[in-house]
Amino acid sequence: MRKTRWNILWINTSTVKSLENPNVKSELKPYIQFLEYHGFDVTLADTIDDGITLCQALKFHAILLNYEMPTRSDDILSRIRKEDPHLPIILLSTTGGQEIMEKASFHGVNDVLIMPTNPRQLVTSLTFLLEKQKMQEAYTPQAYVKNFNKQDTLEYNQNRFTVEQDAEYDWQTWVEMYLHFLEWDIKLNGLSNVDELREIHTREKLEANSIFADYIHDNYAKWLDGDNSPSLSVDVFYKYVLPEIQIGKSVLFIVVDCMRMDHWLQLEKVLYRDFHMTKHYYYSILPTTTRYARNAIFSGLFPRDLAERYPELYAEPEDGHTSINRYEKELMHLQLERHGIALKPAPHYFKIFDERGETQYLQWLTDTNYISFASLVVDFLDMLTHLRGDVSLLQQLIPSEEAFRKLVQTWFRNSRLSEIINIAAEKGMTVIITSDHGSVLCQNAAKISSQYELSSGLRTKDGKDITCDPNAGLLIENPEEYRLPYNADEKNYIIAKEDYYFVYERQFNAYKALFHNSFQHGGISFEEMILPCVVLEPR
Repeated sequence: MRKTRWNILWINTSTVKSLENPNVKSELKPYIQFLEYHGFDVTLADTIDDGITLCQALKFHAILLNYEMPTRSDDILSRIRKEDPHLPIILLSTTGGQEIMEKASFHGVNDVLIMPTNPRQLVTSLTFLLEKQKMQEAYTPQAYVKNFNKQDTLEYNQNRFTVEQDAEYDWQTWVEMYLHFLEWDIKLNGLSNVDELREIHTREKLEANSIFADYIHDNYAKWLDGDNSPSLSVDVFYKYVLPEIQIGKSVLFIVVDCMRMDHWLQLEKVLYRDFHMTKHYYYSILPTTTRYARNAIFSGLFPRDLAERYPELYAEPEDGHTSINRYEKELMHLQLERHGIALKPAPHYFKIFDERGETQYLQWLTDTNYISFASLVVDFLDMLTHLRGDVSLLQQLIPSEEAFRKLVQTWFRNSRLSEIINIAAEKGMTVIITSDHGSVLCQNAAKISSQYELSSGLRTKDGKDITCDPNAGLLIENPEEYRLPYNADEKNYIIAKEDYYFVYERQFNAYKALFHNSFQHGGISFEEMILPCVVLEPR
């Protein structure tokens, strides 16, 4: 038996049937004795009024409620919930049925048991209900150690897994590893007394991200030549969107700018009841910025190929343009044409920046009778990521990755995007949702210098004669090898690894403090590169 004893209130409303069965109360004795033996102190109330009075006078950890009064059942549960909205309740019923399940769900009942039941089942239900958090906190460290020490799972530490051994650990293994880390991120975030374990997990993830950066360094250029390549940004349209269009489906393709994998997992919790999901995973091209990655999705071309084939549709930031992704609609149409896709009505493209755009698109979607193919870009998460660094209130609202995940789910539940997806489903459309790149929480500043002016990004820069710690960034001296634009001026690129961000030597400390603990993108990390592409079919 446990040392701590739980106080349980048993409201036995079935005693109203005592004329038919005078032994009802005596039938409860074996249950009460068994509960008391296993550490529960049981107080019995013969009527709902007595039960409510006891609730007001004493503190109970849970309520057992015999549920045999259909005409007053809602009243009983409402009165209990009025006294304590959070008190755990287990319903005990001889009939069960849909009506009881509906009422139990409505009033936040924690469990329903059919009587008579084995007394041990009652003890098990109460124990699990009252000690779930404590059991989770006790068992989680054991499960974590066991999970990360399995020989047949993802052995990524320096002693067992080095870059030279990567033949056995291809890109798919890294996807599985990242998902594995996210699974534990979410499990640990839900617990309160596992700070030490959370720190260990964070270190494990940082170490894995470091090795992942080395893996990308050694393999990315090979992928571009088709050597054991995963799906990349340039493949998303061809592999996941076109097949749905070609079999005659009406398709809505949504790109949520800067949506990380863990953000998608929060959206998935909202969507899974209403949609069948086919999940694919792909890697963003480098650099992991909107300028390169999203143009690659809509064009199906690497940046160098896009610049050479359609120079009029390729914009460099220094050209003075307000948007370097303003040709996405044209790139989408050109990609459809290259694959011989002609649709009627013509494909539609729209980008949502603000509430006005949401309203406008929602109205268009509602009023349009038939849509062959529509692409929608949603900029909210990217704007939120950038604004967080500038607005102190947002920094307080999103102090961590855990807080960011929770905010993403809250936003999506109440967003017009959720409405858009539901309206598309009502129209029988297939919805495909993906991201162009993620972001990483930056913790380490790296000094960077050049005699020439460099581009402005914190995780990726291009220019001439770039000097930086090689541990902090991947220096690309041959852009052609990485399918990146280059010119006679010998422009180079440097892409940050892990959680580094680039700061010029001049005023290093000031800018280090300014950008520390900010979410940035453009570099090499799990969070920026490994992304979901999910096909949603209405249930």
